[in-house]
Amino acid sequence: MNEMKMENVISCRDLSKTYKLGKLEVPVLRNINLDVRHGERIAIVGASGSGKSTLLHLLGGLDETSGGEVRILGQEVHRMNETQRGEMRNRSLGFVYQFHHLLPEFTTLENVAMPLLIRGMKRLEAEPRAAAMLEQVGLAQRLQHHPSELSGGERQRAAVARALVTEPACVLADEPTGNLDRSSAHALFELMQKLNEKFNTCFIVVTHDLELARKMQRKLQLVDGILQPV
Repeated sequence: MNEMKMENVISCRDLSKTYKLGKLEVPVLRNINLDVRHGERIAIVGASGSGKSTLLHLLGGLDETSGGEVRILGQEVHRMNETQRGEMRNRSLGFVYQFHHLLPEFTTLENVAMPLLIRGMKRLEAEPRAAAMLEQVGLAQRLQHHPSELSGGERQRAAVARALVTEPACVLADEPTGNLDRSSAHALFELMQKLNEKFNTCFIVVTHDLELARKMQRKLQLVDGILQPV
């Protein structure tokens, strides 16, 4: 197996995933090799059901592989126990989903501060950092609003702020513009691009939005379980 260089934020080798449906085995991902460097913006496209979200979950240590390995900042994810994986995700990764998953009972500020509080940071330190990140995404005037009081685009920007507040090496985004209108989707992409350049955080974005994908530095496609450049 080739040595994975430490400058890679995420690397995987011969990564495979097969689901078992009774006696039937359904291969979804086949021997995928990928290196993601600091500051890269990568789009992963493919047909519905092609395994894009599955790949993202494996890269983030959210699911078990059927074969191969994933390393995040040089550490092999699937040799960690669940506690170690959780700490690694909190320390090194941020996640953005198609649905914002903000907690409705908390304010925007409290939602964005949550990963820092989970890490063990005191509220007096966590909330100013969350407020500063919300300012970066244009929500400085929405700190005390609850998710129900925000527009769809504002909720996704808050989700991006929450993903970035821990200063992760990489953000994994699964259809982040899927529930937004064209104008809001464009604004969210411009925001991600700005934050990528400012913080040198890499973004791996699963998307059906080909216009968004074309603006990324690298575009990869999943076809029959194989990841290939477009």
